[in-house]
Amino acid sequence: MARITMDPFNAALVVESPHVSLDGYLEAAGLKVTRLDKVPDEATLIEAIRSTGAQVLFKRSRVPVTDAVIRACPSLHAVQLCCIGTDSVDLAACAREGVLVFNDPISNGRSVVELAIGHLVALSRRLYETDVQMHANTWQKSEAGRYEILGKTLGIVGLGNIGRQVARAAEAMGMRIRFYDNRLVAQEVGAEMGWHQAGSLVDLFRTSDMVTVHTSAKDAWDRDNAGLLDPVLSQLGAELPDGPRIFLNLARGNLHSSEALLAAVRGGAIRYAAVDVFPDEPAPGQKDWQNPYADEPRVSCTPHIGASTLEAQPRIARRVATTVERFAHTGALRDCVFEPRALLAPQELAPGQAVLSVVHSVSRGTKKAVDDAIYEAEVDNLGSMHRDFPNGVAYDLSVLDRPLGQKELEALVTRAASLAHEPGAIRSIRQVVVRSLS
Repeated sequence: MARITMDPFNAALVVESPHVSLDGYLEAAGLKVTRLDKVPDEATLIEAIRSTGAQVLFKRSRVPVTDAVIRACPSLHAVQLCCIGTDSVDLAACAREGVLVFNDPISNGRSVVELAIGHLVALSRRLYETDVQMHANTWQKSEAGRYEILGKTLGIVGLGNIGRQVARAAEAMGMRIRFYDNRLVAQEVGAEMGWHQAGSLVDLFRTSDMVTVHTSAKDAWDRDNAGLLDPVLSQLGAELPDGPRIFLNLARGNLHSSEALLAAVRGGAIRYAAVDVFPDEPAPGQKDWQNPYADEPRVSCTPHIGASTLEAQPRIARRVATTVERFAHTGALRDCVFEPRALLAPQELAPGQAVLSVVHSVSRGTKKAVDDAIYEAEVDNLGSMHRDFPNGVAYDLSVLDRPLGQKELEALVTRAASLAHEPGAIRSIRQVVVRSLS
C-alpha cells in the first residue's frame, strides 16, 4: 500500500552518533529530533521509528536498514546516510516502498584524501616500522626500501569524488596517475584530466607502483563488489619490480579478503599496505573483535577513521541537514543514491501552492495517472519535473496552485494500479503546502 502523507516532516530519528550540530539544524527546520544513545538492533530501531513517527532516519554506516525495518515503519519516507557508503541499507526494499535514500558524497572527501596521501608518504619511507624500532632503542639508518613518491605511478580504483581528489593531490606531488573505473562518466572525467585509463584491474595493478582503492561495496549497477580485488592483489607492480609496491584500502572492507591481502604481502607482491576498513568490523563497544592483520606489521591498520576528523563531521551534519530540509519542504532531490547525480528542485514557490512528490514504478501508465489526477482535480500544474532512476522507480515533482485532497490522492493510487496493471505502481506520495517564502 502506498505511503501517503499530506504534512511536512516533523520527526527525525538519529542513530550512530553523527555530529551533535545536526540536531540543531533539524530543529531549526521544524523537525523534532530523537537521538538514540545506544546503537539499536533491528527490533529497537523499528520500535524507535514507530514510537516517534519518524519520517526520516539519520544514520552512519553500521546500523542495518533491512527489509523488515522498511515494512514495519510506514511513517518512514527517507533514510539519510551521514556518510558515503550505502551497503548498510536494503536499497531494493526502499525502492519498493517508495523510501528515498540519500548520502553525503562530498563532506568527508578531504579527510580521506589526507589520510591516503599520508599513508603513501609514510609507507614509502617506512616511517611506521622505523618509529617502532626507535622506540625499542634500535638505530637503523639506511635508504634500503625507502622511496620518494615523486615520479611514481599511482593506480586508483574508482574515480568518484574521493578518487578524483586523491588523484589531483598525488599529481600535485609529482605522481603519474592511472585509474580503473567501469562507469562511462568517470572515464570521461579521467580522460579530460589527462589521466591514463587502465583497460582492466589486472592492467592497473601490474603497471602501478602504488594502488589506492576508492570504490563502493556495490557497483553502479548494484552488483556486489565482494572479493573484487582478490585475484589482482598479487599483481601489484609486477611490471615495476623495483618500485615500492604499496596498497591502500580506505574504502570498503568487502573489496578483498584479509587472506588475499596477507598472502600478497607475505609472498612479496605487496611490500606494505594500509587498511582503514575490514571484512568484519565490530559494533561499538564490542570487545571480542580480532584484527586479521594483528600479526603482520607490514599492514598498517586504523579503525575506519577516514572521515573521523573534527572538520569532516560538522560538514557532514550541515550538508545532510540541508539535503533533508529541502526534500522535506520542497521535494527537492540531491545526493539520492538511486541516481547520485540527479538534481531536482522547484523554483519560485509561493504561499498556498502545494508541492506534490510521487515515487512510482516505471511501468507504463503510472506517469499518466499522476498527470490525470492533477488534470481531473482542475488544479493548475505550475511546473513539473520527472526522473526515471536506473533501479526501476521514478520520481515526479509537481508544483500545484492548490493541494489535492486525500480522496484525490487515493484515486491517483487506484488509477495508476489500473493503468499499469501493477498494484504497487505508486510507492509513496508526499504533499506539502507552501506556508511562507522563507
